[in-house]
Amino acid sequence: MGYLNSVLSSTSQVRAIDDGPASGGGLSHNGKFSYGYASSPGKRSSMEDFYETRIDGVDGEIVGLFGVFDGHGGVRAAEYVKQNLFSNLISHPNVGDSRAVICRGGNAIAVSRDHKPDQTDERQRIEDAGGFVMWAGTWRVGGVLAVSRAFGDRLLKQYVVADPEIQEEKVDSSLEFLILASDGLWDVVSNEEAVGMIKPIEDAEEAAKRLMQEAYQRGSADNITCVVVRFLMNQGTSSHSSSNQFAGHS
Repeated sequence: MGYLNSVLSSTSQVRAIDDGPASGGGLSHNGKFSYGYASSPGKRSSMEDFYETRIDGVDGEIVGLFGVFDGHGGVRAAEYVKQNLFSNLISHPNVGDSRAVICRGGNAIAVSRDHKPDQTDERQRIEDAGGFVMWAGTWRVGGVLAVSRAFGDRLLKQYVVADPEIQEEKVDSSLEFLILASDGLWDVVSNEEAVGMIKPIEDAEEAAKRLMQEAYQRGSADNITCVVVRFLMNQGTSSHSSSNQFAGHS
């Protein structure tokens, strides 16, 4: 596999409230996109969110890999996925309740689906495998887990699969930016609100920080991690971007 000699890679992580909020960003060497991230424990005493922002070269092409991994009940699975997923994706031309939303032509469009066990198709898959879904404050697999697809969760693995849903989007002049965030944002901010909030903010890091701060001010009770990717494509050029949903659980 032909890796470019010059690679920009950010693999930061936040694990404890003592670290406080973290943010950063960068620009691809070809100038076609910029990115920013912001992450905070929020109102929680521990940090289980991880994120990765990585720009790499594959067969002479610039590839941007961005992920938000929302751990639950511990950090081990989310941390493992963060450290290994992108390397495996690059090596092998290749879930949960984190969400990806794009702004295309000024409109907010969800390009991932929250994997919840009360969704008709997910519930049917779980029951067909011999599992059950019940209400315990929210709908949960086996009365335990509030998502239907995840890494980790070994004891529920028969029902909680790690198969991603993949959606491919054309990157052209109508695609303005992408938001990846854990449910610490989406629990209190709608897709449309998030897009409208950062549309005027050109700096991707500042946009990610704005979303994180807004979620905190609205009373989000979860860890909050946001990644914003701004596409700087020239008119008349296009490529493709794939949206993959991944969340980590242990």
